[in-house]
Amino acid sequence: MEKIKGCIKNVFTPVLILLLLQTICAAQGISQIKNSFVQNQQLTLQEKIFVNTDKSAYLTGEIIWFKIYCVDASFHKSLNLSKVVYVDVLDNNQGAIMQAKIAMSNGIGSGSLYIPVTAVSGNYKLRAYTNWMKNFSPDYYFEKQLTIINTFKPLEQAAKEQTATYDIQLFPEGGNLVGGIASKVAFKVTAPDGRGLTTYNGAIVDQHNDTVVRFQPLKFGIGSFVFVPEANGVYKAVIKVGKRTAVKKDLPAISNQGYVMQLKDDGGPRLEITVRSAGINSDEVYLLAHTRQTVKVVANVNLNAGVAGFTIDKDKLGEGVSHITIFNSARQPVCERLYFKRPKQQVLIEAATDQSQYAPRKRVGLNIGVKNVSGTYLPANLSLAVYRIDSLQHADRDDIVNYLWLKSDLRGYVESPDYYFKNINAETDAAIDNLMLSQGWRRFQWNSILSNAKPAFNFLPEYDDHLISAKVVNGVTGAPADNLVVYLSVPGKRVQLYASKSDSLGRLVFNTKQLFGAGEIIVQTNSERDTNFRIDVLSPFSEQYSKNTNAKFNLTPGMQSAIEVHSLGMQVQNIYASNKIKQFYNPGVDSAGFYGKPYKTYLLDNYTRFTTMEEVLREYIREVNVVRSQKRYHIKVMNDNGFLNGDPLVMLDDVPVFNMDKVIAIDPLKVRKLEVIRDRYFYGPSVQEGILSYTTYKGDLGGVEVDPHAVILDYEGLQLQREFYSPIYDTEDAVKSRIPDFRNLLYWQPNVNITAAGKVQLSFYTSDEKGKYIGLIQGITSNGEIGSQYFDFEVK
Repeated sequence: MEKIKGCIKNVFTPVLILLLLQTICAAQGISQIKNSFVQNQQLTLQEKIFVNTDKSAYLTGEIIWFKIYCVDASFHKSLNLSKVVYVDVLDNNQGAIMQAKIAMSNGIGSGSLYIPVTAVSGNYKLRAYTNWMKNFSPDYYFEKQLTIINTFKPLEQAAKEQTATYDIQLFPEGGNLVGGIASKVAFKVTAPDGRGLTTYNGAIVDQHNDTVVRFQPLKFGIGSFVFVPEANGVYKAVIKVGKRTAVKKDLPAISNQGYVMQLKDDGGPRLEITVRSAGINSDEVYLLAHTRQTVKVVANVNLNAGVAGFTIDKDKLGEGVSHITIFNSARQPVCERLYFKRPKQQVLIEAATDQSQYAPRKRVGLNIGVKNVSGTYLPANLSLAVYRIDSLQHADRDDIVNYLWLKSDLRGYVESPDYYFKNINAETDAAIDNLMLSQGWRRFQWNSILSNAKPAFNFLPEYDDHLISAKVVNGVTGAPADNLVVYLSVPGKRVQLYASKSDSLGRLVFNTKQLFGAGEIIVQTNSERDTNFRIDVLSPFSEQYSKNTNAKFNLTPGMQSAIEVHSLGMQVQNIYASNKIKQFYNPGVDSAGFYGKPYKTYLLDNYTRFTTMEEVLREYIREVNVVRSQKRYHIKVMNDNGFLNGDPLVMLDDVPVFNMDKVIAIDPLKVRKLEVIRDRYFYGPSVQEGILSYTTYKGDLGGVEVDPHAVILDYEGLQLQREFYSPIYDTEDAVKSRIPDFRNLLYWQPNVNITAAGKVQLSFYTSDEKGKYIGLIQGITSNGEIGSQYFDFEVK
């Protein structure tokens, strides 16, 4: 008996050791995947941008009003990383017809765009992004379709007919079709107008033209079917739309070996994920699930007869879109799909008018409250738009809730995203799963993550203020010039000078401060030392574009009346309120120079007015000494320790003047003041032997010519914030005024600040335009919860 026990022990001990080693290796494998993923996530902070426009349909000559929210892509909390957001409005050729740089503070910003009368009628793409987001794919930029109509140009010239074609896309669950394994395949058919084709019949046929399976769309042209492909089989999808010619599309190639994943959600608390393999010499698979780059679930399971099963507790997944990836034993990603978990309502926004109907030119009172599900009122930052709806302008359903929870994590156009939130039933559950299958993608490449490669970034975050980038090269050879100090100045009465030293690639970055509005910039090297260089100022706007296209522009006869009303209102507004819609808020910039408080300021009108600058400097500027050597003037700055070395930095209306002969030639009668810094000054990469800053009366350089080697450009800084004009009819005379008021946008308020009390009251006045009006209020709380609410009323 003892001998038998010894034999059993000798047999089982190696088996147990082998099992233990397998368990340890499996644990190490999934741990390495998780660690690589977390490491990458920590190095690649990502932002999300949401832009709330006042409406979505406009006429040329109108103004697009918008509010911008910048949040952390993982947690949807306001992110104070980027201080500038770039906004483009692009046509179908990716040409920008409007652009703006919007100042951001604590993840919030707002602006406006005047639509030029040269724009042709059509659908346009409004997109927004930060400088930091340019390091990633443009598919992550915020995008929204806008309709712009030019009533001064014939509409038939703007809307060209296109050949009616249908786009068919097929998406195997997990990404693969393997012979002999049942697979779910999502399909999506898009009509020429860019929207899902809602009615059609489809079939999958094999190489013998035999029908394998038939299908129809469930919602928005999207659906799914299950079939078992044969090894080496060739399949096509065929769709038939009415009496039109059938449209065909090849299915992805059928593999003889590989992995297939299937996710089953029966509405219970858990998800069942089955992985099947064929022709694979692998004994285990790994699973990693993450929600917006935050790891939620990791697991490993051994394959048994080519099958492995995972069970995921839904409570472990985050709300919104989750990525579920399967890896083989070599830690290579082999399958991936998305899963959507509906977010629980975190914030309830209450918005109600004091009446349901109003007469023209009457006051509308609006009560707004923000509270959580337990009824506690919360502070929040919201935006509000109130506009008239008709056959041209419909209620805008693209709000912050469905964008952040859904659209921002999917590639391509998502039709009617609000459908998946307002309807909760078996049909919408199936529809959202089909959407996940047909829109699945990832924000990164697994190969670079698993190799632990350190990500490279070409664009810096603008965490302080707007960055102006440039490149300097040798003017003869074209080679990048490194270690060269270059100056950028903004001529004017406010001292704005910035310095940058080029890197080995000749790249320059100027960190500006409160650069608002349109103006002129001058970029130059020290002309006394460095003249043989060429400087190119780079555009800060992204030159990368997503593959998303605008829907076909289509006007119906039923829109004609609405367009005529909108056109009349636009022209009346531009005629009678032209001055009021061109008012801008003062940005409140710091007027002090970069050097702070000067040692001494000389107001030249307080002294004898000499006719030459040499006399001015010699007679009463006690901190400098003018000398002439070898037929050249030089200026020495003196402090309590004696004279500084070399000439000082001399600025005329912020523009450096390196030639002291030009300084002496400045007409003192055009100069209002001179500020003197008498100590050595370290400014960025430059060291200055004191500073003399001249300011002319007109801020126009007093007639002094800029160095011919300098680059002079018109440059649009951060956008000045426009004031929204809304008439107030609080007196009888105002109500009876004969000035017409045909506004269709009654109210726009980008900053509805809700205090800790959680409530606020607003008011505005109706116009002369009768009809149904809708209001959309949306935003984010201080804790990062998002919400939106609609309200409506009539003007009769």
